Formats: sequence, C-alpha cells, structure tokens
Amino acid sequence: MDEESQLTEPQDQSCWATLPDVCLRRVFWWLGDRDRSRAALVCKKWNQIMYSAELWRHRTITFSGRHFRVHAAEFESALWYVKKFGRYLEYLEIKFLNPYNAVLTRKFQVTMRGLLSCLGKNNNRLKSLSIQYLELDRLVWRNSIRTSFIRSLTFFLKKIGKHLDYLNLKGARMTVEQGCQVLNSLSYLKNESLASELNLEDFFSHYLAVYSSAQFNKTMAMFRNLVALTLNYSCISDELLENLCENNASTLRTMNIKCHIHDPHGQVIWGMSWAKLARHAPSLKVNFSFERVMKYESLVRILLQEIPARSISLRSCYFSDPDWSMRPTLLDLLPTFRHTLQKLTFEFNNNHESLDEELHLLILSCRKLFYFKIWAFLDVHFVERILKSQKERQCALRTLKVRIYTNRYETNEEDRTLREIYRKYRRLIDSELNYFVIAYSMM
Repeated sequence: MDEESQLTEPQDQSCWATLPDVCLRRVFWWLGDRDRSRAALVCKKWNQIMYSAELWRHRTITFSGRHFRVHAAEFESALWYVKKFGRYLEYLEIKFLNPYNAVLTRKFQVTMRGLLSCLGKNNNRLKSLSIQYLELDRLVWRNSIRTSFIRSLTFFLKKIGKHLDYLNLKGARMTVEQGCQVLNSLSYLKNESLASELNLEDFFSHYLAVYSSAQFNKTMAMFRNLVALTLNYSCISDELLENLCENNASTLRTMNIKCHIHDPHGQVIWGMSWAKLARHAPSLKVNFSFERVMKYESLVRILLQEIPARSISLRSCYFSDPDWSMRPTLLDLLPTFRHTLQKLTFEFNNNHESLDEELHLLILSCRKLFYFKIWAFLDVHFVERILKSQKERQCALRTLKVRIYTNRYETNEEDRTLREIYRKYRRLIDSELNYFVIAYSMM
C-alpha cells in the first residue's frame, strides 16, 4: 500500500463523508449562523446543505434598545440574513428591546424598511409574523419615524397578507386610525383576510375606547377565518361579537381578553350577544386576564354568565385597597362558571381579609379545574386541605402553584410546615401534580 492511499483511506472511511443529508441537516440545525458559515466552507456538499430551506424557516431577530458597540452589528446582520436566506422564511419574530432614544428608533425604522422590502420581493411563504412591544406611543418614536415605520409595515402586509396565517403585534400601542390601517392591509384587494390567529393585546394605546370606533368594527369584519383572537376588553362591543358570529363562527375556538385598569372597560355588553356567539361557535373558549381590575362591581359587569369562560386570571400584584373585598367575587361571581372553568390564577394582596375557606369551596365547585395558581396571604394549612381534597377525588388538579405571603421577616416556621405537608402527600404530589409551593415574606 503506497503512501497516498494510506493518507486518503481515513477520509474515505470517515462517518462525516457518508452521513445522510437528513442527518447532516439536523447537525446544521443546531449550529449558529457563524458556525454554519464556517462549516459551509468544508466542501461542496456541506455548502449545499447550508442552503437547505428547513434550516432557515424559523428566525428570531433581536435588536437591542441600547447603544453599545457590542450591539452595533445587529442591524447589519439582520439585513444580511434576510437578503441571503429570507426567501426560505416561514416563521419570523422580531424583537426591539426598550429603545431609549430617537437615534435607535430611527435606525430600527430604516433597517426594517430595508428588511421588509427585501422580504416582500423574495418571500412568498411567510406564514407567521411577530413584532412585539414596539410601544409606538412613546416619545422616543418621533412622528416622522413612527409614520415611516407604519407605512413600511403596511406595504409589506399588503404584499404577503394572502399567505399570512398568524400575526402578533402585541404591545404596538397605536392610535385607532394607525391600527386599522395596518389591519386593513391584510385584506388588500380581496376585502377579506384568511389569517387564522391574531394577537392584538395592547395593540392600541391605553385610554382609547376602541369599542366605540365604527372604523375598528368595519376592519374586524374583514376577517373570515379566525381560530384564535387576542385583544383588550376596550375593543369588545356588541358589534364586534356580532361580526365574529357572522364571519368566524365555524372556525373560532379561542378568545383571549385582557382588561387593564388603564383601559376603558365601562361599556355595556349584552349577555344575548355573548350567548349568540357561544351558540353559533360551540367550540369557543374565552380566557380572561384582569390586571388591577378587582372590584366586584366592575367584574360582574364584564363576566357575564353567558360567556363560555375557560380561564380567569385576577392580578392586583402588591397593590392593596382596604375598601376592596375579594369575597363576593369568590362566592357569588366565579362559581357561575363552575361548569366551564379549567384554569384559575390569582395574585392579590388580601392582608385585610382571610379567604382560605372561600378559595377551597371554589376549587371544589369547579369540577373541570385542572390548573390553580395563587399568590396571596393564606394559612399554610390551606395547601394541606387542597391536597386532602385531591386525594379524596373531590377535585382533579394537575397543577398547583401557591405563594403564601406572610408579614414576618422569617418564614422558617412556614417552610417547616410545608416540608411536613409534602412528606405526608409525597406520593400523591409526585404522581399527579405539577407542584410548587413556597412561603414569601412581604416585609
């Protein structure tokens, strides 16, 4: 055997030389952009693998809102990626993290103009687009920059709207006119949009009574294929529910509704509007999230018994109001949904009243409840009562998360009791529950 054959034989026998393309693509899938580029220089085969469509279908592009040298290349690399591999994109997520001055928002706007223009020309397969937390009503977005960005986004959505299945513009915080302009671009030339999932949580600025806007209701009438819709309660009106009933009843499965203390939420919605939608969309489940909207008088006007509520979240964080009581909500309002409720989340400061008994009764009354999370002032033995009920098959929880607030600096006593409870019910917890319970000092 000559010297040349001895040198080539190890290469011929290398596992990398005979690795199937599907396996090689899987290896490339785990690599970052820089490592992929380096690997593509190894040989012609690896270079071809580099341009496999499945490697570039999903992309998250993050722009930092801080002007550091380490982040300087983010804008250029984003454009490079879209020009080189943008035609393969199917799922795109863009993040712009807390810009702190107009220079950065201007740079972002210019970059997005080039990025969206390139995608609009080369891509005809984009199914999902997410651009979250732009907060366009902040002062760092000057009028000219904001207007230019919305114009670029609108023009892009007009081009790819017919392919788009999912649009997430959570936290955009636009005016009603700007928001409707963007949404209307999805139905450009067709007077209808086939997008199935739409996330409009905080899409409009706070304090805007969107529910009273005829322009918004006309825009939402363009959507004919919605499966999941997320928006603020300030957008809900009888007209919107009627539109959903007429145009999306056969497809609509999920509505996620957020109600924030700073959003207008005093509008009157007729129970018959919800009842009609629930009747025509029998698979519909509604998830409510309340932030600092805790008073019974407000909740009872929103949580109508005709709503097929699957999940309710009530959060006041650490805000305390001695004139507020959670007891009527727990005893009179929430049991109304005992036949449909599957998830309950509570975070409130109830230092002025004990609610252990009311919470326990609520859990027992909701026979479909599988997820329960609470951060509140509770007795440690509340957890034991829930576990005892679970053991006796009076409830069917799969997730139990409890943070027990205390007014003491030390939680040693509570921690010791919780460990004893865990040891007592360890077999039940380990076999049935996603279990997380701690004591937390509020001092």
